Amino acid sequence: MNRKKGLFLVLTGALFWGIGGTVSKKLFQYGIDVDWLVTTRLLVAGFLLLIVQFVRKEERTQIFAVWKTKKAAISLVTFGLLGMLAVQYTYMASIKHGNAAVATLLQYLAPVMIIIYSVFRRQATITKRDVVTISLALVGCFFLLTNGSVSQLSVPMLAIVWGFLSGIALAFYTLYAVPLLKQYHSLVVVGWSMIIGGLALSFVHPPWQMDFKHLTIETYLYLIFVIIFGTMIAFWFYIESLQSLSPKESSLLGNIEPLAAVLTTVFWLKEPFGFFQWIGTACIITMMLLIALNKKSSITDHQYAYESKNSQTLG
Repeated sequence: MNRKKGLFLVLTGALFWGIGGTVSKKLFQYGIDVDWLVTTRLLVAGFLLLIVQFVRKEERTQIFAVWKTKKAAISLVTFGLLGMLAVQYTYMASIKHGNAAVATLLQYLAPVMIIIYSVFRRQATITKRDVVTISLALVGCFFLLTNGSVSQLSVPMLAIVWGFLSGIALAFYTLYAVPLLKQYHSLVVVGWSMIIGGLALSFVHPPWQMDFKHLTIETYLYLIFVIIFGTMIAFWFYIESLQSLSPKESSLLGNIEPLAAVLTTVFWLKEPFGFFQWIGTACIITMMLLIALNKKSSITDHQYAYESKNSQTLG
């Protein structure tokens, strides 16, 4: 029963992540501002995750324990600003200028960036599997962004730039979050980092500065889905799945997120997606599976999906 529960949680969480990006695109089409959505999403979801942690009586003391150590507090603030906020904002900006499918796939280039960074810093040597992984990423990106054409892009340049920045940001906090996640519960780290990021962005676009009277019921439903299901519940379910599944199993099953983003973008939003873009998608998803299946790689301890998802937002 525990294993079945774990499978349900990780699959549901990954689906919510993938669909949440597509629903965000729908909100942008309705005129919702990127700054406002990211601010509201982070603040509400972060607060709810801390409530979940508080309900667990045996673990609620960790909520404020992270602030009692100066080093941990500084790391948490840094992670919240340069990790959580950076990933969320760049990802949403890429969706706004392009679509959730391309934004999610570009963000998932983060493990390749980590491999290259590790080799560049001489923390690891490149392996044959790494060469295959990087090659799949390059080929996948080429087909995804050009649809096979050597003369023009099939995706807006701003979407590409924000998407690559999202991958860089994800690579940064995947590595930066490791010490915090080893010392404090994932819900505490994720919850506080969301609140920190949301508070910082509130100075740019306060969440109360919104013409709520002109929002339709449909818009409110989409907002609820993105904030509650696509963020808070997605994180919570993924983290809970690790209680009954191994990190490798959760990371493998979590790879349905980009597939969900692609399918909902194409069949729900009716976004154009060419034949070669499907090939590019297949290359990038294959790359992700190779990394998740690999026992040892250039990524530190190579539990990329576990470490990144416990400190993320997909997308």
